[in-house]
Amino acid sequence: MRFNENIAIATSKVLLVPYDAHHVLQYHEWMQDPAIQEATASEPLALDEEYENQQSWRTSHDKLTFIVCQGPESGNDPGASDAVQGDESHAGGHRSSAVTGGKVHAGEVDTPERMVGDINLFLTPWEDDGDADGREINGLVTDGAVDCLPNGRRDRAVNYCNGEVDIMIADRGRRGNGLGISAVSTLLHFIRRHLKSVLAEYGEAREAGPGARVSSRYELKDLVAKINAANVGSIALFTKLGFKQRGEVNYFGEIEVVLEDFGRVAPEVVDRERGAHVADYRELVYDRSKLKA
Repeated sequence: MRFNENIAIATSKVLLVPYDAHHVLQYHEWMQDPAIQEATASEPLALDEEYENQQSWRTSHDKLTFIVCQGPESGNDPGASDAVQGDESHAGGHRSSAVTGGKVHAGEVDTPERMVGDINLFLTPWEDDGDADGREINGLVTDGAVDCLPNGRRDRAVNYCNGEVDIMIADRGRRGNGLGISAVSTLLHFIRRHLKSVLAEYGEAREAGPGARVSSRYELKDLVAKINAANVGSIALFTKLGFKQRGEVNYFGEIEVVLEDFGRVAPEVVDRERGAHVADYRELVYDRSKLKA
């Protein structure tokens, strides 16, 4: 997505930064590992294909992606905090206010040594086989509901979507120390704060392209994670954050864990389980001015 291209998210534990071209070499190295290929159901790509993927992910309307880095104030690299500038206030809920908490310098806080993995949100149309009233508008599945305004006019039809959360801690030496749950908690907090903007970009692209008038209202129904049934660590991670298993193990040996009605539940309820992991949450400008050409 374009929405997050200049936003970094920091806690003391993790730093999430937009996936940029200077990350590709390390990412490509990770993806040569057969175990990671199996865990992510991925095929190895040539380096030029990896660069093409990075560009595609940046512009994709349905994929919000960050590189997970070790937090700049985690204590393992004291000098890294020098690359974080500005105050420590929480950023507000709009794109413009995401710059008020200072900035991080690309190429300094996200060197290959500090990169540990990636985290993504994939948006897809919501499908409910039990919804007999569902209908299609402009090729989009809706819930069939059209809200009435006080003056009697009819509001836009609602289009629901699902969000799939996917995380990879590729650096084996940094697994099992809380980076995964901190990264997921941080991403969910970011999504919650900017849900309207994320859905606006998704809706514009699905209907007519950037800047288009969106004829439908978009809402996020569930957040889902698909996890190998043998991956007890990941299952425990998502369970701690309130996700619950839905259904049985599928053909691919995966289970689905779901956080239902994420877009509708009150923020204080959604944040209850992950509050400790985002207590020092900050949104920062991702400053590329020091990157070498």
